Amino acid sequence: MRTLGRFLFWDFSRGSWQYDVMVGLILAFIFLTPRDIFQDQPRAANVVILPSEPGVRQYWIAAELLEGVPPEGRIEKATSLVNHQFKARQTITRVEPVPAEKDVIGYMAYARP
Repeated sequence: MRTLGRFLFWDFSRGSWQYDVMVGLILAFIFLTPRDIFQDQPRAANVVILPSEPGVRQYWIAAELLEGVPPEGRIEKATSLVNHQFKARQTITRVEPVPAEKDVIGYMAYARP
């Protein structure tokens, strides 16, 4: 029981074999635990600036960010999202849905600086 308490409270001196075992266990947990256990998967950014012609800026906005927003409120919400993401003062002039089969997979937002 005393040994378990020492492991729990990290009571071993640095450089001892017990200390090395604890560090090895921590590193094994970090590097060998699969991502699926924590459901930690990389995600793409929700608002992305796209290359476009001079004088116009295009942004891709993920569908879930504008979900439930009525069409007349999308420009205001898109402006808020873009300005927050890029710390800029852009004014979105139009927002168009990007359909894929039956669903909308995202929105294209167009701005003029």
